[in-house]
Amino acid sequence: QVQLVESGGGLVQAGGSLRLSCTASGRTFSNYAMAWFRQAPGKEREFVAAISRTGGRTNYDDSVKGRFTISRDDAKNTVYLQMSSLKPEDTAVYLCAAMYTLGIVTTPTGYDYWGQGTQVTVSS
Repeated sequence: QVQLVESGGGLVQAGGSLRLSCTASGRTFSNYAMAWFRQAPGKEREFVAAISRTGGRTNYDDSVKGRFTISRDDAKNTVYLQMSSLKPEDTAVYLCAAMYTLGIVTTPTGYDYWGQGTQVTVSS
């Protein structure tokens, strides 16, 4: 089992920045590719960003490319999502997920473990 706990969400004005953190426990963190998804009320869960188990590869949804950066610190068992130039349409619950894989997966299906999520609200 892997337990994931997100933090860092909050209320921010459009154009502002936030850094989300997701700390893992239970298994060897470096064996897992990590990803961030988000879900707004009434909408499906959507991919935001992912990072490979080595940190050598990343992938971003087009809607956040150039504004968000995913990174990981295996010594701290933590994956981060640095978000800048935030827009009201970024408002959602942000969830981190872990998958035991060598690659990167951009769909929710197949991710083995999920956190509870952290709310990000961007005001206009």
